[in-house]
Amino acid sequence: MPPIADHPLRYDLVNELHARPFPVLSAPSTAVFLAVKRESDAAGRDPAADIAHLTALLDRHGAPHPQPGATHYFGQIGRHHLKWEQHTEMVTYTVFTEGLSDRAFDPADFDVLPEDWLEAAPGARMTSALIRIAPWESDDVVRDMLHTCFVPESVAVARVLDDAAIMAGDFRIDTAGHIRFALFVKPQTGPRRIGRIVQRMCEIESYKTMSMLGFAKARGLSPEMRGIDERLGALIGGLSGDGGRPAEEALHSLLAVSSELEAMVARSSFRMTATMAYETIVDERIRLLREERFEGRQTFAEFMTRRFQPAMRTVRATKARMEAMAERASRAGDLLRTRVDVERSAQNQALLESMNQRADLQLRLQKTVEGLSVVAISYYAVSLAGYLLYPLAGALGISKGMLLAGVTLPVVLLVWWMVNNIRKRLH
Repeated sequence: MPPIADHPLRYDLVNELHARPFPVLSAPSTAVFLAVKRESDAAGRDPAADIAHLTALLDRHGAPHPQPGATHYFGQIGRHHLKWEQHTEMVTYTVFTEGLSDRAFDPADFDVLPEDWLEAAPGARMTSALIRIAPWESDDVVRDMLHTCFVPESVAVARVLDDAAIMAGDFRIDTAGHIRFALFVKPQTGPRRIGRIVQRMCEIESYKTMSMLGFAKARGLSPEMRGIDERLGALIGGLSGDGGRPAEEALHSLLAVSSELEAMVARSSFRMTATMAYETIVDERIRLLREERFEGRQTFAEFMTRRFQPAMRTVRATKARMEAMAERASRAGDLLRTRVDVERSAQNQALLESMNQRADLQLRLQKTVEGLSVVAISYYAVSLAGYLLYPLAGALGISKGMLLAGVTLPVVLLVWWMVNNIRKRLH
């Protein structure tokens, strides 16, 4: 029996599930993270530009190139390890180095990514982070770093993955332009688990930042939405009054407002939808960390509830408001179209009545003309008959006037009968 044929995408689909493994890290070590995004139309960018920029970095270290069309890469550059990933709107670089610098969160750690290479990036920096992965020594050491390296009012810290490590960060940009994260690893924690924690820290930061683009978009749309909402409200308010603008004129104004609203929805639809997806990823990554409170301090979930979720609620409210405005405009359009149809029906009814009146007048005029035509024809017929019968007047011994009087009535009746027959044939 011949083997069953595989679906053409079977291996690609299975391999995709294993395409981006977590890094394997040990403590102590350092990670630097960079996310690059093109400022406009990032989803429609040329992927080849991202790969070309990665290749330029690999060439500096003589490292092998990624495969054509690759969306991820993991390899060694010098004494460092590089993890590169291409996402829908951004590209991320994570560089891992064994050991720690003498100075915590030393900006020099980021020098692994050359300055001139960064300037040539096909996009702008969305976020960058320095991650310090240190062995746990004591809670006193953790408290000391929280006090000296993070902003107290913003710092989030938690025991994660069943107390496998203590993770801390304040989501603040330091003087070197980076976000700081610290990871204190318990002795029993394996390198693969460390890699998973670091990967999730990077994903939380990058997707949190990408989500905030939706908040900026929503805030920028607020004045435009307010203007459209006022115009739409005025149009809807004028529908019930008899002294307002004509329905057709109001309908044209409503169509203009609806067009602006649809254009605004089209411009913001992708960003709003992407923001919801990014928010879901952030919430999922934090949930997977299984946080436990460290000495009463706020966890990452609590930080997001206080600082991140209000922004996401603003995005959702803006999206819902646009949808409600579009629905109101649609209902108002239906009402106006109904009003226009009713007014046109009334106009058509008045026009038909006017046409009926004109037809009645024409009928009356036609009958009047027919009556006058009988008189005119009879007059000429009587005259002709008189000329024919004048020779008989002398023989009959009557005057011409009496003769004409005698033939007038028969002639008139004959003419009326002939005209009436002709009219019946025409009808």
